[in-house]
Amino acid sequence: MMHQTIKGSGVETVKDPYLCLEGVNKKYGLIEVISNLNLEVRKGELIALLGPSGCGKTTTLRMIAGLISPTAGKIAVGGRDVTHIAPHGRDMGLVFQSYALFPHMTVARNVAFGLEMRGLSRAEIGVKVTKALGMVQLEHLAGRKPRELSGGQQQRVALARALVIEPSILLLDEPLSNLDAKLRDEMRTQIRDIQQQLGITTVFVTHDQVEALSMCDRIVVMKGGLIEQVGTPHEIYEHPATPFVASFVGRTNRIKGIRNADGGIRIGSSTIRSAVSAEQGDVMVMVRPHRVQIDWDLTRAERQDETANRIAASLSRITFVGDVIQYHFDVDGSEFIVEESTMKSQADHHPGKQAMLSWSVEDTFVFGANQ
Repeated sequence: MMHQTIKGSGVETVKDPYLCLEGVNKKYGLIEVISNLNLEVRKGELIALLGPSGCGKTTTLRMIAGLISPTAGKIAVGGRDVTHIAPHGRDMGLVFQSYALFPHMTVARNVAFGLEMRGLSRAEIGVKVTKALGMVQLEHLAGRKPRELSGGQQQRVALARALVIEPSILLLDEPLSNLDAKLRDEMRTQIRDIQQQLGITTVFVTHDQVEALSMCDRIVVMKGGLIEQVGTPHEIYEHPATPFVASFVGRTNRIKGIRNADGGIRIGSSTIRSAVSAEQGDVMVMVRPHRVQIDWDLTRAERQDETANRIAASLSRITFVGDVIQYHFDVDGSEFIVEESTMKSQADHHPGKQAMLSWSVEDTFVFGANQ
């Protein structure tokens, strides 16, 4: 079953929610950066706040942490209203994008800092710090200073410092954005493994769709201070609720069409169909590049499966992207990209060559032209 929000309301009811945001707004003067945000997070769930810069995801995280106060609305954890409680009273661990480690302290002292502020004994602190560093595989670097560590190691220290206080909620503010691609892959796996091992409720802010899709139980897609859609990675990718979600989470082709009374969608001289109904008139058709098949033999293409959507196209250019080849076609004056594995040959394909493109009716997203 598909679960999604209605744009702007952010309403998705979950069973036994642990973290709840109800009607949360945030204004800076006359500028509203978060509008009527409602969100429920299950205990032990990892969710991503995903969206472009300026969409309000970090502001939302900072309100959950208590670093800034909402203009209106309520934030509750385990049924307890924490809206006006200071950060240190919320039992949350926060990992910043910039790591925010103390440069004059060793790794062990950085991790121990929160425990020292809580007045634990030296013996208790020692046990907990060793355990936290063990989780992130940094016990052997306990005596080093932050400047002696790599970016990935510093990020793991910041994670250990957030976890050592055993918070009820872990908040991660784009923690991987300063790492190179290989380290991001490694840290994604490590963070997810630790989160599942501890069963800790986690909110993860990112603008990277790969991080959200690969790490999280659910994704909250945001735009302009509103929630566009909430759902599992599969729901968000396969059943986008808006054109923005379809284009932001994964690559898509966009092409204008006109929906007829019989449900068919006219694009130039071709007519295609979708599995989802829409109103008559101008529509926006979206199709993911890797879901499209190319048939260069036009004679054979005419005899192909009539249940698939098919449309004539002219090749404009070819782009090699390592693991895939991108074929750029002209379809009724619009660019239409098809991606194929580099295992397939691109021999004898040149600009101007004609082809027939086909894809499943179920892979056809259709939205109103004004959405």
